[in-house]
Amino acid sequence: MNKSIILAFESSCDDTSVAIMDTDYHVLVNLVSTQPEHLAFGGVLPELASRLHLKNILLLTQNALDRAGLKLSDINAIAVSVNPGLIGSLLVGLSFAKSLAWSLSLPLITVNHMLAHIFANFIDHHEISTPFLALVVSGGHTEMVHFKSLTEFEVIGKTLDDASGESFDKAAKLLGLGFPGGPIIDKLAVTGNPEFLKFPRALPPKDNFNFSYSGLKTSIRTWLANQEASDIQANLPNIAASVQQAIIDPLINKSVIWAKQHNIPNILIAGGVAANSQLRKQLSEKAAKAGIKVFYPSLALCMDNAAMVASAAIPKYLAGIHAPLTSNAFSLKGTKEL
Repeated sequence: MNKSIILAFESSCDDTSVAIMDTDYHVLVNLVSTQPEHLAFGGVLPELASRLHLKNILLLTQNALDRAGLKLSDINAIAVSVNPGLIGSLLVGLSFAKSLAWSLSLPLITVNHMLAHIFANFIDHHEISTPFLALVVSGGHTEMVHFKSLTEFEVIGKTLDDASGESFDKAAKLLGLGFPGGPIIDKLAVTGNPEFLKFPRALPPKDNFNFSYSGLKTSIRTWLANQEASDIQANLPNIAASVQQAIIDPLINKSVIWAKQHNIPNILIAGGVAANSQLRKQLSEKAAKAGIKVFYPSLALCMDNAAMVASAAIPKYLAGIHAPLTSNAFSLKGTKEL
């Protein structure tokens, strides 16, 4: 059977991305246009993000087709992320994808952004098979999702307040380290002692697979308020390592315990926090002791990109699951089947 070609779009936050992939998970091109304009605001400015998506998406699409040596007539389906995310940004990508699908009479496939992060693993690891447990960790999400098949899944645990990536960002802000906080803390923690401070781990894992990080944030703020500025600066690597360990411990412990209890052979890490070096290392080591294999995407694929959207669209395309042109974007959080 000839491989089909999917043209995919990702515009859920502040990165515009266009990718072209075949249905064997081979990436022909994956382009990402970042928006450094937001750095001046210390975070993403939604209205600015939408305007920059409008500016970039057409040029990026033409560039992607040129690099792949393809024409629009070579495309077999259009895929796009439609939730969760900034609603204005999502609407830019969805409107553009709809217009192409309608004008070319091609099937439209809508993709949950967090589901796309999970399926980024398939780009590097074609051998992954179900069942598996997906640990979804990003700036706005922390979830554990059990996949019985590629199109059938269930959320078995989620954060009750802050997400893991959000906790990295807030901790970094309290420490005056900048944004985004995850990569900064990860780098600082390399030379630090994770046992320097014992920050709280909420919701012990016994029969509880939800997460909570609001108490950690409060604990960090309270501790810092009682320290001299010079002592904080002198111990930044140790503080960073302690914060990082407090964030990743529940992720590691709960994932391995649940997978072991339910005889799940594979754990997939997904989302921006999947780039965290200690999360990858420690989860892989602990899971290996239980006979469980851990998969994670390459660092570039942990960030928002359209190749992951195409990857998540492949099972739906092969199953003939298409979206109507009346589909809309929405910002509701979570990994949901569309």
